[in-house]
Amino acid sequence: MRAKSIQKVLSANDVGKTGGHQAGILIPKKDSLLSFFPAVDSSIRNPRVHIEFRDDRNTVWTFAFIYYNNRLFGGTRNEYRLTRMTRFLRENKLVEGDRIELHRDADGEYSVSCCTKEAAASMSDNTDHQVLTLGPKWRVIKI
Repeated sequence: MRAKSIQKVLSANDVGKTGGHQAGILIPKKDSLLSFFPAVDSSIRNPRVHIEFRDDRNTVWTFAFIYYNNRLFGGTRNEYRLTRMTRFLRENKLVEGDRIELHRDADGEYSVSCCTKEAAASMSDNTDHQVLTLGPKWRVIKI
């Protein structure tokens, strides 16, 4: 079964605070997470697919889902990443501890939303809402 929504609490590295120069947010090699994204052809070097995500303001963002598989071609990397997100993160003023959620609807359309850690904390203080607090790892959201 393909995941319909995934979320990640952003790390300092994800938002560029550590000064690292690696591209994008790491996607763990878990079938439950990878099933959210379109398939990529691992027989070619560093295959990628561009995915359009629509946000709450109806702005379309194009992110790249990349399998850096150059280890299979004599290199060292063997990891999945979601890249081309820097502008989205900056324009939404996201920092370490904030959360992004990626969604895919029944028609295969993708959307993205974000929540600051302060907003998540205020929602969890409100007894009308139930909020699941997650650590700094990707999670599949069971709907």
